Amino acid sequence: MEIPQYPASKPIECTDKQFLDQLFTALQPRVSELTFAGLYLFRKAHNYRLSLVGDALIVHGTRYDGASYFLPPLGGDVAAALTVMFGQGAQLYGADDRFAAEYLSHSAGRLVELRDSFDYLYLREELATLPGSRFHKKKNRINYFTNRHSSTTVLFSSEYAGGCQRLLDKWVQNSGSDATRSLLLEIEAASEALHSAGELGLEGVVVLIDGTVAAFALGERLNRDTAVCHFEKADPFCEGLYQLVNREFATRLFTDCTYLNREQDLGEMGMRNAKLSYHPVELVKKYLCKGSYS
Repeated sequence: MEIPQYPASKPIECTDKQFLDQLFTALQPRVSELTFAGLYLFRKAHNYRLSLVGDALIVHGTRYDGASYFLPPLGGDVAAALTVMFGQGAQLYGADDRFAAEYLSHSAGRLVELRDSFDYLYLREELATLPGSRFHKKKNRINYFTNRHSSTTVLFSSEYAGGCQRLLDKWVQNSGSDATRSLLLEIEAASEALHSAGELGLEGVVVLIDGTVAAFALGERLNRDTAVCHFEKADPFCEGLYQLVNREFATRLFTDCTYLNREQDLGEMGMRNAKLSYHPVELVKKYLCKGSYS
């Protein structure tokens, strides 16, 4: 199906991968949402749809609170596309500092920092080696785990998808009544990722305890020097396992990358504290732009 001109739109589909991959390769994005897998796997969560404004691709979405938005235009005449979209009263989500400086510095609308959506950017080598006293607690927790369990780490392949799925199911059961809508949508996306990893270009690691999947992490390359980890789940009853799978992902995958993007915290304080405890080198800011454009 061809991508229609705005205001018409179409759902994002697997057949759009090649086109979007080309746009992202040219863009070299820093924002974690801007990969084909990131969009496709969360197409239901955010009702992602595609349209063209002139020769620029627009990705339309819906936030968890129901508000509509569009992501930064991809390719083509970005400024002209912004003029059209802002003229229709649409809100732009996901602009980073680079995009804001180039296209939004003269915006008459309001540019709002979205702290809950900032991406956490780390030095991959630091996550892999946990150097110095700053990471002493992380190393202690990994040692606690390894002293009590005989585990093996392997690269993800389709043969482990079933075991990873069972871990996801267990994870949801343990969440019980605390499982939010956003969490359930993330689990649905993770489940699809496990079974479509090859088609989507995702890579990962799996931690096995006595042959049973106890943890996994899946991600992909975001730009030339950055990888992004989209999903990470571990048995919550194994202390130190999250620290281990985090380290193993950074150690075994994308070793030519300088940075590892571990996405946002969505305003969850426990997750925020955990992500900050790994000493990010940067929080990649994201903005919401409301109002008119000039």
